[in-house]
Amino acid sequence: MKPIKTAVLGILLSVSSIASATTIEMDVNGLVCAFCAQGIEKTMKTFPATEAVFVSLENRIVAVQLKDGTDIDDARLRKAITDSGYTVVAIRRTEASIEAIRKRVSADE
Repeated sequence: MKPIKTAVLGILLSVSSIASATTIEMDVNGLVCAFCAQGIEKTMKTFPATEAVFVSLENRIVAVQLKDGTDIDDARLRKAITDSGYTVVAIRRTEASIEAIRKRVSADE
């Protein structure tokens, strides 16, 4: 019985950390122009959970700020980006706002 309780606790902890993330930040290869950024932004905004989108061509970052209490599955994000012709290198969930990511990226340039 104890292994089951441990497994359930682990699942609950992982779900709560995903649910508490406010932004999904992705490293994306293939972004080379403003048209690319505009297309990805438009694609990400089709998800009902999307509050805002930030794309940095220079740093190959796509960040999606989520509406409160919502989420977008990694597989759906990866499919949307690969279907648009780009490659997802990494997906991270964070509490950082789009504005904080924008400032961090600007400081890196």
